[in-house]
Amino acid sequence: MGEYKGKGGPEGVELLRQAHACLREVVATVPEEAWGGPTPCSEWTVRQVLNHTRIDQQAYGLALTAGRPGEDPFQPADALYGDAVAELDKVLDAVADAYAGLPADAGSVPTPLGPLPLPLAAGAGALDAAVHAWDIAAATGQNRPITPALAAALRPTADQLVPRLRGYGVFAPALTSDEPRDETAALLAFLGRDPKWARPVS
Repeated sequence: MGEYKGKGGPEGVELLRQAHACLREVVATVPEEAWGGPTPCSEWTVRQVLNHTRIDQQAYGLALTAGRPGEDPFQPADALYGDAVAELDKVLDAVADAYAGLPADAGSVPTPLGPLPLPLAAGAGALDAAVHAWDIAAATGQNRPITPALAAALRPTADQLVPRLRGYGVFAPALTSDEPRDETAALLAFLGRDPKWARPVS
């Protein structure tokens, strides 16, 4: 893997917190009737996307102590557990606190993707949280949470990790277009998502 060109240390952790804030805000305002609806992740409901990203985030925190979640993020349950917002908040707080407690000069940290430099590890967690916040927002008719500035900050992580992860089916092929795209649309298309995706009209 080539040299990471993104931000280092504390800035990487701050990026993780920003992405977590996006995810929290979107999940907190999902209408009750929308949880079972379709999402840009074509095989999953909104509930399943929430469970997937909650388990993914938990995995980033547990990896620091050689632990693993008790659930498979790629087989997320189509159900809500108790207070969905509170359950997510608990996981995100634990992950952010764990990363904030790492030495800023840590050469590498364990992640579900293997050992990564701290800023890239934090960026990977941030990318996961942000893109699934976008999925849930798109699926539930909310404002899309990834600003061009956040997308630009996430792009170095995507460039480093996504091509390798595509080999495992984690991301769809990148979408190409001749239309001009801002940073947000370009990031989403690179991740295999249609930036103009809209929930089906019933």
